[in-house]
Amino acid sequence: MKNNREKKFHFIYKTTNVLTNRYYFGMHSTNNLEDGYMGAGRRLKHSINKYGKLNHKLEIIEFLPDRISLIKREQEIVNLNEIAKDECINLMIGGCGGFISEEQQKHRSVCGGKAFAEKLKNDEEFRKKHKEIVSKNMKNSHINRKIGYNTFDGKIHTEKTKKLISDKMKNRGVGSENSQYGTCWVFKDGINKKIKKENLEIFIKDGWGKGRKLK
Repeated sequence: MKNNREKKFHFIYKTTNVLTNRYYFGMHSTNNLEDGYMGAGRRLKHSINKYGKLNHKLEIIEFLPDRISLIKREQEIVNLNEIAKDECINLMIGGCGGFISEEQQKHRSVCGGKAFAEKLKNDEEFRKKHKEIVSKNMKNSHINRKIGYNTFDGKIHTEKTKKLISDKMKNRGVGSENSQYGTCWVFKDGINKKIKKENLEIFIKDGWGKGRKLK
């Protein structure tokens, strides 16, 4: 098999979930533009498994002449400002793609999270812009009813229902296989938001509380 540098086409793509409008940016090198490739991100794979491949569309954003320029271009597009957006499901900054092991993917994800946390901590302008993006996205989510309110107040499950739920969920989504792995909830001003755990300290300092506040 030819390595990526020897492939004929090199391009930046954007794969969007047409039901949720959440998207993933990536880079791909291929000899066949109809190879059916949709992307390799962990959150993207989870989205495709949950909603189906037919509910995702891939757009070619830009062609590049070679693999080196492709990597540099992805670094420019998938930056800290981009991954801070709620709709973006990229876990790390661009330029890290390629055939790497699951362990390397997890390591790069953690490194990307740490870089993001440092940027929030030390760059006041970036922190301000990030807060504006988060606030805007959360308001839009409420308006579009993507975030619902708790309708189970004052009710309890029967013991039979609890057992059925327990049996169904047993050994399901354990550890890193769980789509929620490495995340936690925070709340502020009536808004709940899921974040990566490595960013928790930054949100706490910004006045967010740990947990999920139900109305």
